[in-house]
Amino acid sequence: MAEENCANCKLRAKYDNKPKSLTGRFWRWHINFCPGWKKYFTSLPPEEKAKVAAKYNFKKYQ
Repeated sequence: MAEENCANCKLRAKYDNKPKSLTGRFWRWHINFCPGWKKYFTSLPPEEKAKVAAKYNFKKYQ
């Protein structure tokens, strides 16, 4: 399986630049079930996880 690159994801960058764009909304929807995002998110230290969760209004895997 390929290594997750969620920290440098091009779709995530598009969301960060323009969250209401179609690509940005697709990325936000996609992280709800993406196994790569789950692995990335759960591997973060607690303080970083809290920042990412707040930034993306993400409530899963906490």
